[in-house]
Amino acid sequence: MADKNTFFHSVRLDEEKCKGCTNCIKHCPTGAIRVRRGKAYIIKERCIDCGECIRICPSHAKYAEKYPFDEINRYKYKIALPAPTLYGQFNNLTDTDIVLTALKRMGFDDVCEVSQAAEFISEATRIMLKGDRIPRPVISSACPAVVRLIRVRFPNLIGHVLDLNAPMEEAARIAREKALRETDYKNDDIGVFFITPCTAKITAIKSPICNIKSYVNGVFSIKDIYPVLLGNMEKLDAEETEELSKSGIIGVGWASSGGEASGVFTDRYLAADGIENVIKILEELEDEKLNDLDFIELNACPGGCVGGPLTVENPYVAKARLTRLRKYMPISCNHLPTKNIPKPLYWQKPLEPVSVMKLADNVREAMAKMKELNEIDAILPGLDCGTCGAPSCRDLAEDIVRGKASINDCVFFTSENTDGRDYIPIPAPFRKADDDKKDKKE
Repeated sequence: MADKNTFFHSVRLDEEKCKGCTNCIKHCPTGAIRVRRGKAYIIKERCIDCGECIRICPSHAKYAEKYPFDEINRYKYKIALPAPTLYGQFNNLTDTDIVLTALKRMGFDDVCEVSQAAEFISEATRIMLKGDRIPRPVISSACPAVVRLIRVRFPNLIGHVLDLNAPMEEAARIAREKALRETDYKNDDIGVFFITPCTAKITAIKSPICNIKSYVNGVFSIKDIYPVLLGNMEKLDAEETEELSKSGIIGVGWASSGGEASGVFTDRYLAADGIENVIKILEELEDEKLNDLDFIELNACPGGCVGGPLTVENPYVAKARLTRLRKYMPISCNHLPTKNIPKPLYWQKPLEPVSVMKLADNVREAMAKMKELNEIDAILPGLDCGTCGAPSCRDLAEDIVRGKASINDCVFFTSENTDGRDYIPIPAPFRKADDDKKDKKE
């Protein structure tokens, strides 16, 4: 199993707020959450930082790692990277330059739209689809939660994943190189900060899996930066607005589901959003049911990035606003200088699977544990009720085999009938093992 210490996660848990309600364990796409002794805990090896637990937790016990805005003062030259999702958060916005100028008023020296970089990635994807280096259908690599999901749950599909950087990373590279050309500052003097709609991108910055190091120095959530940004926008006069926008319909369209796929210029595509729908598509792809497609766009958040857990506005409202905003934009403002894809757009290292599901390093021991797991799973009720603190009966069986749970955690089993209700007695083969595990805990 991968070393736990190699996993960084932006999703955090506040145990004081957690009430052990089990909502999170039922919605986690990788079964990374358990509830034990009335509190949830996250299995770091399995978490993909999709933020689904943040979205559905009624007690707000899950949260994203935060960075103080004062972080920008550590650098002499500060650059903001606004995600296109940011534009959909404001009512009656008619000009993206208002947002970009207000960002500079907040203390940034320059801004570089992530939507600008998205147009470069869109063109690079079109070029790549003309060749046959990647098997069809090609899966977008823009959503870091989806990429991490594939390497954890669908390693057989890694060869289908587009090996191009996400627009956030490309925008950071463009902004940094521009600053180095146009100013006298050194690389260490330049701070690049991404304004994110989701937790997965925070993790992608702090712990990139296909690059050696991120070009981004820090990150702020849209939710945290929104109030101050809105205040600066309201103070702007029309004549004070700078002409800073450098993106069009294709780039801004990446904010919502289907936007990236439409920029590929093919009708043989599929776009799915919401982590449960994403998993269904990946399962069908693994079963070779979607081989007639060229491109698949997958977004972990409902509606795409506009539905990120760190946004302010309802995703459907934000999408409608972006549709109106894009109406008078040019198709695209950015094009690659040649017909070949520049090397910096590619990943620096390949995507590799992570074996977080294996039961043991030794094959014989793993097979023995798998046999025991199947035997336990066969006698469990199969209701997947979550009362035991695991998302499914099979997950509970796995936890028992790993020594992290007891068969007595299932409410349908008991060593002795003490209250007159009907319970299934613990089968003899597991009774002694269960007692031994209790003794160890004591």
